[in-house]
Amino acid sequence: MAGQQLMIDRSDPRRWQVTFDHPPLNLIDPWTIDEIAALVASLEDDPEVRVVVFQSADPDFFLAHYDTGAPRAQTPPPPSPTGLPTWLDILARLSEGPFVSLAKIRGRARGAGSEFVLACDMRFASLERAVLSQPEVALGLVAGGGPMHRLPYLTGRGRALEIMLTGQDYDAELAERYGYVNRAVPDADLDGLVDDMAGRIATFDKATLIEVKGYVGEVSQPAHALLSPTSRAFWASAARPAAQRRLAAAVEKGLGKRSDLELHMGDRLGRLNREDL
Repeated sequence: MAGQQLMIDRSDPRRWQVTFDHPPLNLIDPWTIDEIAALVASLEDDPEVRVVVFQSADPDFFLAHYDTGAPRAQTPPPPSPTGLPTWLDILARLSEGPFVSLAKIRGRARGAGSEFVLACDMRFASLERAVLSQPEVALGLVAGGGPMHRLPYLTGRGRALEIMLTGQDYDAELAERYGYVNRAVPDADLDGLVDDMAGRIATFDKATLIEVKGYVGEVSQPAHALLSPTSRAFWASAARPAAQRRLAAAVEKGLGKRSDLELHMGDRLGRLNREDL
């Protein structure tokens, strides 16, 4: 629903901290997207900010996934500054912008939540609490935020296909081994690790940081022309009877609510497809 979902701490102008706080499970709805879009624009325009850290107020959910039941969610959004659909535009600008982005992951980052952390420059995960996945295939959907083009740079082709085609949950230890995240550390150490890294980066010259980031991006970022078709494929797949049937069954089992299915989605969606569809 509408209302402030991002808590933004700018007390250090060189280093911002953004906390997702959208009960009951940090679903991404159209208003979340509006707030993130405004944040990215502010980050692009601010001459001082060097690094931004993203975290969650909910230790069980970083960003759960896209809320397919939200108002406005059934209509493709209009193009945005890059010419890409809104969500892809946000992710492209996040990954290419003149600032460094760190995702501090506690809880579940699935679907569009996973797409968000993949667009961040670096990802750090709690060994005890982080879970990542791209579960769309289990719901008859094609992921619309470009993870098919980001994951292979991080994990290699085979592991990217494994992640995308199984829809399984990946704990932090396996995610680190695959390259899905930079590091997985004990939960008690996560804040210190990310705070120290963000603090260090914030002391460096902004122009140098952005120049280095740009050169790395030249060989590791997907071209915009590759991304647009994924948005069209998502909306087309969402309209298919198979997806409608799977989504309805998942909603009946608790999709979008603080439920057993949301807590254990990789396992529960696999059972749902075998037993109910």
